[in-house]
Amino acid sequence: MSASTYRVAVVTGASSGIGKETAKALAARGFRVIAIGRDPGRSAAAETEIRAASSGGGVDIIQADLALMAQAARAAKDIAARTDRVDVLINNAGGMSKSRVMTSEGFEENFAGNHLGPFLLTNRLLPLLRRAAANTPPGSVRVINTSSDASEMIKGLPWDDLQMRENFTPGAAYCNSKLANVLFARGLAKRLAGDGIIAHAMHPGTVDTNFISHASERTQAYIRTLQTQSPAEGADTLIWLATAEEPGKSSGGYFYQRKPRTPNPVVDDAAYVERLWEESEKLIANSGV
Repeated sequence: MSASTYRVAVVTGASSGIGKETAKALAARGFRVIAIGRDPGRSAAAETEIRAASSGGGVDIIQADLALMAQAARAAKDIAARTDRVDVLINNAGGMSKSRVMTSEGFEENFAGNHLGPFLLTNRLLPLLRRAAANTPPGSVRVINTSSDASEMIKGLPWDDLQMRENFTPGAAYCNSKLANVLFARGLAKRLAGDGIIAHAMHPGTVDTNFISHASERTQAYIRTLQTQSPAEGADTLIWLATAEEPGKSSGGYFYQRKPRTPNPVVDDAAYVERLWEESEKLIANSGV
């Protein structure tokens, strides 16, 4: 495998919504884009759009459901087989379910798809991120997590029941996973500071996409009462965090509309951040991948 000529961006959840808009924007900026999508039909359609937007960096599509650790691990291997570097990783894939679903690997689907899969994918891609950072200015290589203001709506994580086997509610499960996204970005920022790699999380706002289609009827009805943005508008901060100069000067932040936003108070607790990292590693180790 020869060295990459282009800067490489990996975008998860790229088959629709803000992920697709982000992939198109990065492709237009000259990145080689490796897009990950779950649905074969949507992924194929998105590939056509992303290729049309590309300024020559190339486009690859990988099909994977990040709620399954085996598929997240396979996606990381597929990426490593296609490129020797990753300059930008956009952990955007996510969802909300209307009932408690346990995956075939024994994980609660919200927490698995929104946090554990991206956690595993990111850690498996660290060698490629570090390789890109070795020959670029500090702050050029970035990991961006799409979170939500749902991360701000709970006091903290249920450490004794992260899989919510006892007290599942769809809203709480989603909030837990979105808080995990912000905590993960903060923990990643600390670990990668010496490599010159930055990590941030962001809240995209309420976006008019098919994201809520699997949520409960009550949640869908509530979200429809809110003022929504187009996918392109929702992707704006994500693209800015990935490419602009200013976000490369700090790390571990939480943003909304291109501005720093105050995260859930537990994000500033270093021990809390570290505990999520340790618990996540244990859960993944138990999956056997």
